[in-house]
Amino acid sequence: MKARRPSVQKTAEPNHGGPGVVRIISGQWKGRKLPVLDVQGLRPTTDRVKETLFNWLMQDIHGKKVLDCFSGSGSLALEALSRHAESALLLEMDAKAARQLNQHLKTLQCENAQVVQADSLQYLAKPATSQFDLVFIDPPFRQGLVDKCCSLLENGWLTADALIYLECEKELPISNLPSNWRIIKEKIAGQLAYRLLQRQD
Repeated sequence: MKARRPSVQKTAEPNHGGPGVVRIISGQWKGRKLPVLDVQGLRPTTDRVKETLFNWLMQDIHGKKVLDCFSGSGSLALEALSRHAESALLLEMDAKAARQLNQHLKTLQCENAQVVQADSLQYLAKPATSQFDLVFIDPPFRQGLVDKCCSLLENGWLTADALIYLECEKELPISNLPSNWRIIKEKIAGQLAYRLLQRQD
């Protein structure tokens, strides 16, 4: 994937697939709607933001190993799997949300994904068991999770030129991100900022 200049654009904050629902936009499960639990801190990525992200990633999903660090509703990982990512590891701390993610995989008859109920930072602090080509980082806002997560990923979890999607509150400074991560795309939507970065080994 060619690195391009960051494009910063402000848009209105959009809606996702409806109250308590995430919708898969494209791929083998296009149009499927899946329920979302009302869990504190769980904030599904909106349809418009997700559509923009996957337009950015259009040529960079097929055959990739995906890590979803704060999976929540599973919206991002399931969208990637629908578009023929090779596999996905979904990390989710909340037990109810993790159970629902496993139910989604059963509903979709998806056999190339795994849900791990765990604190993401504790999980990533362990020795890396695999390397990932595409990583989603969309944690609960204002809990100090972004910098720690990004730092831990550099301990062997990423391929040399991995792509990293980061969604966070727009006021959060990104000066502490790993120095070898370059912003490729960047947008603001309401109270959130979302960015696509690429790792340079």
